[in-house]
Amino acid sequence: MDPQESHRPDPDDLLRQIQEQEKHDERGRLKIFLGFAPRVGKSVRMFDEGLRRLKRGQDVIVGAIQRQGAEHLECYLRQMEIIPAHGVCGHDLAHSEVIDVEAILARHPQVCLIDELARENPPGSRNAHRWQDVDEILSAGITVLGAINLQHVLEEQAAVERITGRRSTSSVPAGFIHSADELVIVDVPAEQVAGAGERGHLTAAQLSGLREQTLLLAAQVVEEQLQRYMDAHGMRQGWSTQERLLVCITPRSARTMLDSAVRATKRFHGQLLAVYVSQGELPSTEDETLQDNLNYARRLGAEVYVLDGADPIARILQFAHRERVTQLFIGHSQRKGWAFWKENPVDRLIKAAEGIDVRLFPQGHSA
Repeated sequence: MDPQESHRPDPDDLLRQIQEQEKHDERGRLKIFLGFAPRVGKSVRMFDEGLRRLKRGQDVIVGAIQRQGAEHLECYLRQMEIIPAHGVCGHDLAHSEVIDVEAILARHPQVCLIDELARENPPGSRNAHRWQDVDEILSAGITVLGAINLQHVLEEQAAVERITGRRSTSSVPAGFIHSADELVIVDVPAEQVAGAGERGHLTAAQLSGLREQTLLLAAQVVEEQLQRYMDAHGMRQGWSTQERLLVCITPRSARTMLDSAVRATKRFHGQLLAVYVSQGELPSTEDETLQDNLNYARRLGAEVYVLDGADPIARILQFAHRERVTQLFIGHSQRKGWAFWKENPVDRLIKAAEGIDVRLFPQGHSA
């Protein structure tokens, strides 16, 4: 297979891209204000933008506000139309207010402000979670400005718990955050917020850890936005906003490559992938080594892929460009008696790996 074939537009892919773009164009825009800890000012930033839009002539309403500590928002709320949330009797106060989705859809403003995106709705509600209410509003073509803290992003909760020792009971899936058209980090130096208000139980070091984790999440969201733009415009170049390292596993030892890639991943706060292109049935000893290598990659936290392909180099390049790999780790052993008129497979890969840094590891006692 010619490696360049992997860059040629596929008709089915083009149709899917057009359909997804049309669907996206019909939806409202989602802008999320993300805080790394409570009370860093994300709601104020959200309402400040809402008021600016209102003064520019946009039709703006408020669909949900914070119930606790909302006094600092009064100056905004006095100037904005509010669609009251439903109060549901017989339920815990923390889960008793539900966005009036039907009223918002009937009112159909240009922009709707919704605080506390991670709020859960009581049983019997239109949707189980507030973020699902928001998704319905977006589908109606209404732009939503929302606010949330890192501790409420489902896939980030384990990391937050490691940092703070606490876990939130309500959450929003990371996929919803990644779907945002714009993500604003409400970034306040950790030293300025340590010991204040509800954050008093967090140390400056913990706040710094939360801030760093929030910035990493933001980088991932930007990556998704970039990829959506590239897909919509038929771009296949392997651009990436963060390092994505790919280790090419072989039946020989790959631990040196993997260990080096892990160190680089931590240094650059990147993502680690590992791939093996199947070459048919292997001798038992080689297959055992291969499985050990793949399992070792999994233990290191790599995303592991086993691919099929008659041309391993073309398959690796196709995969690397699709996954927007920025660094490629590959073992290299110069075969004795290699014909000078034939191109070495590794040399071929290096020449075709446009936009990707290739790191070679000699295959002797280890790779």
